[in-house]
Amino acid sequence: MLIDTHAHLNDERLLPIAADIVSTMQAKGLESIINVGYDRESSEKAVSLAHAYDPLYAVVGVHPHDAKSATKDDYLYFEKVSTDPKVVAIGEIGLDFYYDLSDRDVQKKVFVEQLELAHSLKLPVVMHVREAYGLALEILKENARFLEYGGVMHCYAGSKELLRDFVDLGLHASFGGVITFKNFAKQEVVKSCPADRLLLETDCPYMTPVPFRGKTNMPEYVALVRDKIQEWRPDLDVESITTQNAKRLFKI
Repeated sequence: MLIDTHAHLNDERLLPIAADIVSTMQAKGLESIINVGYDRESSEKAVSLAHAYDPLYAVVGVHPHDAKSATKDDYLYFEKVSTDPKVVAIGEIGLDFYYDLSDRDVQKKVFVEQLELAHSLKLPVVMHVREAYGLALEILKENARFLEYGGVMHCYAGSKELLRDFVDLGLHASFGGVITFKNFAKQEVVKSCPADRLLLETDCPYMTPVPFRGKTNMPEYVALVRDKIQEWRPDLDVESITTQNAKRLFKI
């Protein structure tokens, strides 16, 4: 059985059909889905979904896009719900210098604040990094004391050299639908990821894998990600290994 470690059933495109998605999970080989917040509202929805459906879990936090809007009340909310066993990480947090929807200094500040928050709550972190891998690595090295409970580089798109550095910090790498695209040029990065740090995700409803590209992504399509990695790494039982890794990291 598979675990989709990064989904957004809290998105308006998927929330109305969440019950249908959950009802067919077992038949489609899905054991669990981890729904990830990106601001206070989406985090609240992720928690509500986790309460409503046993196979769902929640991650709460502020995305770098929304860093400019992060408040102390948001952090207090994350702290409050962290006692819920269905809340398994803080995220998605990090740096996005591609869209720059929040000032870069603000992104860095909120990133570090949430790293510290996660550590205080004894939770791993789920990180979104785009066009900022080098700086993210610097920040994580400077704040390595806050990574005691681990974390994951969501939808990892950096180099294999940087991946080694992130792994050395105790982090995992998660791969999604982009690895099925014809123009995907980082097969060697996926191959280089240590087996015990490898995770699968969809990032649904975004990043739909081939052959459904152009349509809304769904959690069941995580099987297509598994199949592509299995093709590249025939020495591994990708499904079993990634499921064990997810359970260990998120304590589910």
